Amino acid sequence: MDLRAGRGPRPAHTRAEIAAAAVRVADAEGLDGVSMRRVAAETGCGTMSLYNYVPRKEDLYELMVDAVVAEYEFPEAPTGDWRADLKALCRQTRGIMHRHPWVPRLMSPVYGFSPSALRYFEYALWAMEGLDVDNGTKVELLAMLNGVITAYVSNELSTAERARTSPYSPEQEQAARTAYIMRVLAGGAYPRMARTLTEGPGEIDLDEVFARAVDRILDGFEAEARRGS
Repeated sequence: MDLRAGRGPRPAHTRAEIAAAAVRVADAEGLDGVSMRRVAAETGCGTMSLYNYVPRKEDLYELMVDAVVAEYEFPEAPTGDWRADLKALCRQTRGIMHRHPWVPRLMSPVYGFSPSALRYFEYALWAMEGLDVDNGTKVELLAMLNGVITAYVSNELSTAERARTSPYSPEQEQAARTAYIMRVLAGGAYPRMARTLTEGPGEIDLDEVFARAVDRILDGFEAEARRGS
């Protein structure tokens, strides 16, 4: 949408174009790479001219969040299974954050009332019509899900970044850490840790862990609905 309307020359750029340019910069260089000067260069306009469209960097961040939230794909209507519909939304949220690793840093209620965010909330509330709790509890459920997803993806991203920048291969680092832990545990000072690691699940499937985390949150809110019925 054009920022300016009415009389005068037609603006050379739109907010959507500016947001797309900022997203490209953030995807390639990280959020710290986003500056008014850098985005102006990406769009081909002068830095001062950019301020005519976006007065502050915070406004630019809001446009960026709105642009990536627009990537959600909503069906024409929910399935009627509120749990399945929310889990599908959660998977999309995780996918968006992986495509745009800077998004977790901007997850804030401040950016929660953009056009794309409103479409997201409207659909999510529609999907939860079968959950017998009050609307405030539904909003709390959405906030809790998004908080857990943000924390989960942030950990995934930081782990991947550590592996990318480490001078050692993941196998070498894991071998060194395992050898250290085994030496420490052999002394008998941490029997519960020793037992826990010995009986551990082995290789962890992050997709399955993510699904269980979402399910456990949904279980809690479903139980609350049953107690209230």
